[in-house]
Amino acid sequence: MPVREMTESYPMEINLDRDLISDTVQVLMECAQACTACGDSCLSEMEIGELAKCIRTDLDCADICETTARVLSRHTGYDANLTRAQLDACIQACTSCADECERHPRHDHCRICAETCRRCAEACRTMNEVIS
Repeated sequence: MPVREMTESYPMEINLDRDLISDTVQVLMECAQACTACGDSCLSEMEIGELAKCIRTDLDCADICETTARVLSRHTGYDANLTRAQLDACIQACTSCADECERHPRHDHCRICAETCRRCAEACRTMNEVIS
């Protein structure tokens, strides 16, 4: 898995568990993909007008997850306060997206996205608890 390999290849010491970083980045990337795909699927539904908020929330969550993954992938000049703030934003985005997707249970893509967002929010909470 390239995420793990890249984290392991970092030449300096990292004050965090490298496996936890890798796992969290992987979950973030999966969530970004699920949100992007869900938003695209919503665009193909007949009741697109009813899904406008879902589409917006999906796209916002995808962007925030991708940014969070990039922040967690950088170790040089690490700023714990910035990382915690980014993780908090991601937790909020994932929670909001999951809540919105759960309003549309008849769409499998919304169900899958909500489940993925809940996992991602939990991974970010775990990561946030160990940051020093």
